[in-house]
Parts: sequence; structure tokens; C-alpha cells
Amino acid sequence: MYDLIILGAGPAGLSASIYASRYKINHIVIGSVFDAAMSKAHLIENWPGEESIKGSDLLMKFYNHAKKLGVEIIQENVIEIGKKTEDGSEKNNFIIKTENNKIYKSKSIIVAFGTKNRKLNISGEEEFLGRGLSYCAVCDSAFFKNKIVAVVGGSNSAAMAASMLSEHASRVFLIYRKKPLRCEPIMLDRLEKNSKVEIIYNTNVTKVSGNKKVEFIELDREYNGNARLNLDGLFIEVGSVPSTSLIKEIGIEVDESNCIKINQDGSTNVKGVYSAGDITNGSNGLRQIVTAVSEGAVAVTSIYKYLKED
Repeated sequence: MYDLIILGAGPAGLSASIYASRYKINHIVIGSVFDAAMSKAHLIENWPGEESIKGSDLLMKFYNHAKKLGVEIIQENVIEIGKKTEDGSEKNNFIIKTENNKIYKSKSIIVAFGTKNRKLNISGEEEFLGRGLSYCAVCDSAFFKNKIVAVVGGSNSAAMAASMLSEHASRVFLIYRKKPLRCEPIMLDRLEKNSKVEIIYNTNVTKVSGNKKVEFIELDREYNGNARLNLDGLFIEVGSVPSTSLIKEIGIEVDESNCIKINQDGSTNVKGVYSAGDITNGSNGLRQIVTAVSEGAVAVTSIYKYLKED
């Protein structure tokens, strides 16, 4: 029986682990650092103390820091979360089952699963995944050297993907359903000065087509007199959705966006369950590494007090 199990090995989970080790809370982390959205960030330029660093490099700094303090990080996926209340106790115990059918028990948990890629849900999206269609520019941009590609989205992640792809591709279209882009102004300035990038506003992609791989996409309005755009690759960067499918069976409340509702101390409506990072409705909706790290620290500080209660 552990005092705490942290579910998720992204910035929120690793930050929570660092604080838990310093509080000498008996804990483990379950999750893969490779699943963290942060690992797929091309460059991070708003983390204090690092003017510019790859997301994977910064994440490994978090990982190594947590490991140095002695935590065991179990690189498996969680497939089931259960709870049990002992007779005469107001507190829950939790049972975590992983993909390898291993069982772990704990007095408290932090849910820090983060988010997963949001899909466009258009024709051809599933069919061409891995055949020219990707959700990860960091992973796949090098395969499109001297090719024509498009990025769908208007956020920081979409702008970053377009910028990185321009280092490899001969032409990059950034397609956004509204105007202007939602990215930071400094990122928009860079894109507008990049001769390889062209932004197509007020346009949606409606279909992905090709033979054995992506060859063209269809648009809901004409671009340069044609509603078809010939491409070699399509990158979808339209945000993310919280990974909350596992937590609903133990009664954790979520909001209208499917984010876990947390209180100021990181607690949820279920006693002994805390949450941190992009999966929550905390930090005024600002989903950043700095807020994930902060929420992880807050949750563990609260758990330290919770475990001390009689």
C-alpha cells in the first residue's frame, strides 16, 4: 500500500513526484514520459530560465530530477481505477490496474493524465493516419523534406508545427477556420515573415484523399480558384481533449469541457483524489507547462496535509 500514486508522467505528474519525494511521501508514478504532450513540442520559449529548449529535453530534465530523488516510474498504461472504503473510515483506498495486469494500491492518487489529440472527424482522417497524415510535427516533419504540406489549426501548437515543418518542406499551408490565428503575436510575426508559409484563413478541411497516401485535401471554400489543395502531407493541430475516460467510474466530476473539476487545493469531489495539469479546469484554463507544474506541487502539498489527518 502506497501513500500516493501519481497517474501520468508529464510535467504535472513529475512535478508532483519531486514534491512528494521532498515531503517523504511513499509514492510511485505510473505513466510514460513519451505520451506527454510536452515531449512533442518542437521548442519551448516561455519556461523561465530556458530561453529556448526542445520539449523532450526539458521533460527529460524533469524526469531525471524526479528519478534522482528516488521515485519508481512505472512505464505502463493504466487500464482501470477502483476505490474501496474500509469499514469505519471516511477515507478511500484506491486500486490501480495496468496493462500488464499488475495491481497497485494507494491511500491517495493524483490524476495527471493530460490530454489527447483532438480529431477533425472528417472523411479520410483515420484511413490516411501514418500515410501522410499526422498529429505530431515533431515526430514526422523530417519525412517531408522538399514536400508540400499543410497544418490545420490556429493555436500555438499549430503555429509551431508550421514553423518547424518549414525547415524541411518546400511549402507549408496553415489552414485556420477563423481569423486571426489564436497563437501568440510573436509566433504570428515569425510565420508572416517566413516565405515558405502561407496562411489560409476562414477555411475548413472537409476531406483527405489519395491513393495509398495523402495526395490532396478538399476545402469548404475555394483557395486560388480551387476547393482542392494538392499535398504530400497533412498535420492536424486543432487542440486536445482531456483523457478522463478512466476516472468517471469512481465518480469524479468533470465540467462541460470534460475537464476534471478541482478545488483551489487540487482536490476533487472524491476524497483522496487530486488532479493536476491539462486534464483539470484549474489555472483559469491556461494549459501551459508552468501551470501544470504548479498544480502538481499544490496537489502534493494538499495530500501531505490529507495524509496527516487522523
